[in-house]
Amino acid sequence: MEATIAKDVNHYIKVHAQDNVAIIVKDGGLPAGALLPEGLVLREHVPQGHKVALVDIAQGGEILRYGEVIGYAKSAISRGCWIEESLVLLPQAPELSTLPLANKAPAKQEPLAGYTFAGYRNADGTVGTKNLLGIVTSVQCAAGVVNQAVARIRQELLPLYPEVEDVVAVNHNYGCGVAIGAPEAVIPIRTLQNLATHPNFGGEALIVGLGCEKLRPEEMAPWASPESILVLQEQHGYGVMLEAIMAGAKERLERLNRRRRETCAAAELVIGVQCGGSDAFSGVTANPAVGYAADLFVRAGATVMFSEVTEVRDAVHLLTPRAINEEVGRELLREMKWYDEYLSRGEADRSANPAPGNKKGGLANVVEKALGSIAKSGSSAICGVVPPGVKAQQKGLLYAATPASDFVCGTLQLASGMHLQVFTTGRGTPYGLAMASVLKVATRSCLAAQWPDLMDVDAGRIATGEATIEEVGWEIFRLLLEVASGKKQTWAEHWKLHNDLCLFNPAPVT
Repeated sequence: MEATIAKDVNHYIKVHAQDNVAIIVKDGGLPAGALLPEGLVLREHVPQGHKVALVDIAQGGEILRYGEVIGYAKSAISRGCWIEESLVLLPQAPELSTLPLANKAPAKQEPLAGYTFAGYRNADGTVGTKNLLGIVTSVQCAAGVVNQAVARIRQELLPLYPEVEDVVAVNHNYGCGVAIGAPEAVIPIRTLQNLATHPNFGGEALIVGLGCEKLRPEEMAPWASPESILVLQEQHGYGVMLEAIMAGAKERLERLNRRRRETCAAAELVIGVQCGGSDAFSGVTANPAVGYAADLFVRAGATVMFSEVTEVRDAVHLLTPRAINEEVGRELLREMKWYDEYLSRGEADRSANPAPGNKKGGLANVVEKALGSIAKSGSSAICGVVPPGVKAQQKGLLYAATPASDFVCGTLQLASGMHLQVFTTGRGTPYGLAMASVLKVATRSCLAAQWPDLMDVDAGRIATGEATIEEVGWEIFRLLLEVASGKKQTWAEHWKLHNDLCLFNPAPVT
């Protein structure tokens, strides 16, 4: 994308030379009568981040942003007018069967050597960025007891084991009243299996079940020894349940406490990228900066995952050419097609995305949102596709198929082995994960100023010309290595802001 970044806050941002719209940069927007470059006079007030017509657009005419059609004019729009989202008709999604595959795969970039972090090496060859005790429930019914046990472990045991950072309860709404034999039940089941073996747990997770659930603990964790599974219905009362969990925790804490950080290559990292509370600045500030950082990690040999099917689907025609080969391109289309059919079964309306807050931030529809969202993927070739809940096995840039929901996407990226997540936001969110560090990148400087103790990086400086995409990308790259090493905490970690895990379960519930 060829961005024209304004340095005068009275100016606009036009992303591509072919665009016939631009977004207003100034906080609070600009009033009617404001004079913009090239003699453009605003005919009405245009809020910050919202689009102004740079030329007269006829009824039915194309509205172009990022050099792509984001919609069609519902009625004629005059030059200098606010293109409010109700004036934009949603175009058709790209037809999957006609898309080119692997015809513009980017060349491999020069390797980036010498970057390391301090991590925890595990017996299975994986590396962790945290030292956590994980207690994984096989069914929601066990969550209440586990939560009480976790509170006691934090108070009574953790102070005795200073090398262990925290204890994490992996609770969820699965395990009972579910059709575990249904074809699509494989998604939540493998998600839970892979959450339990997350590298930050060091192979020491304790599994707690009830005893009558459909997804039995030994099925959820087939790798677990009998000593790693505790069944509540086999205990004699609540007090005994708590003491049994405490005993299992103590045994594991003793082993986890012997773990020590050691120098590991940046290539060992698995980075997830995601956006939430997006706005019109996402695609020109935070997401491109994250994409630049993603390219740096790929050059360093690491794994980077981008996700969110519904926020990729309308821009997938820009991704399939980047597939490293036709097989990867077909896998990408397979995930798009599966999700199309999933949404069709639920009679979902494409216009349901974006959310009201996204629209308030200037995003007219899901097409505009998708075009900004894919900027997080950077410019590397797409080397592989990870189905929902499957562990990432490859290095390089991967597409990890997940819903766009922040919590579902985060859960699935964790199941795929994510160590660190970079989360961009324009509207603001205190989102965080207990199992992995979440670095927040603000799309606007006014958000970073409003939430100085929640936003980790201010990418809004790109919009005002105070920093470049490359400079903010390097800042994100270096900061992630420090966070992975335990040298710095993100704000979400500092305040212990941890959202609940949320399984993706497209299978029936009986």
